Amino acid sequence: MTDQDFSPFTLESPTGASLALRHMPATGPARGVVQINHGLAEHAARYRSFAGFLAERGYHAYAHDHRGHGATRAPDSIPGAFAGSGGADKVIADVAAVQARIRETHPDLPVITFGHSMGGLVALNFAQAHPRASKALAIWNSNFNAGVAGRAGQALLAVEAFFKGSDTPSTVLPKLTFQAWARAMPDRRTDFDWLSRDPVEVDAYIADPLCGWDATVSMWRDVFELIYRGGSAGQLENLPKDLPVHLLGGGEDPATDKGRAIEWLAERMKQTGLENIESRVLPDTRHETLNEINRDAAMDRFAQWLDRHIPAPS
Repeated sequence: MTDQDFSPFTLESPTGASLALRHMPATGPARGVVQINHGLAEHAARYRSFAGFLAERGYHAYAHDHRGHGATRAPDSIPGAFAGSGGADKVIADVAAVQARIRETHPDLPVITFGHSMGGLVALNFAQAHPRASKALAIWNSNFNAGVAGRAGQALLAVEAFFKGSDTPSTVLPKLTFQAWARAMPDRRTDFDWLSRDPVEVDAYIADPLCGWDATVSMWRDVFELIYRGGSAGQLENLPKDLPVHLLGGGEDPATDKGRAIEWLAERMKQTGLENIESRVLPDTRHETLNEINRDAAMDRFAQWLDRHIPAPS
């Protein structure tokens, strides 16, 4: 694995956010750029190993802390919230700002948009808003099939916002998500065993002060907006029909209904005419594939998929 630096530098977004952005340069001739979008209640530094893996295979890797996460700061944001208003759109605009920097730095290289969990929600919404910006799209461990339960969650968030405001941590949604997913794990050692079967990775997450916090009411409302918008047939029809899409889930991931949400999204995409979808649910795998005990095999398969769709440097 490469030992190159993955330290953050600041990128000013047109939204007013000062984005903490990281770059792992490709070793040798570059084939493309993978733009990574992290999940809820974590941060970009956790993707260093993945970025190093990509770099060794000829791909630059970029990852930034989303609003309300990590070291990113914005005048209209507090930790745990995207923004006072319009948070979902501002998160997408920040992703566009990062890609603009990527294209300025690597004008001749294709960009692959990658997202894990909440980052997958962001990645798909970005691809729909900017249909020709991504050469390929990868969505891992994301759930766009919130259904009636999600609508009930939105109603509960509206009640919370009325009584205590939007910029306070939700007390209801953690019970329906993180805590419920913890209870779904047999013989669990910690409340975060639903993330991975690797105890070292779980303990590292728990020990990280930038992980595992309770999101605000406003952030949860923005997350639901990304879910229902991104999963709608009308928005999916914005994607180029020949766009290569890589979908991956875990067969024991409670956050995606044991991978069924991934299968739902694959079918939904096919129904809207997308022609180039690779979808797989990995048996026994929990939520964070990149930190699971079978991560090496999953990353190797992803690299093979990338190489099939991204031309080798001449």
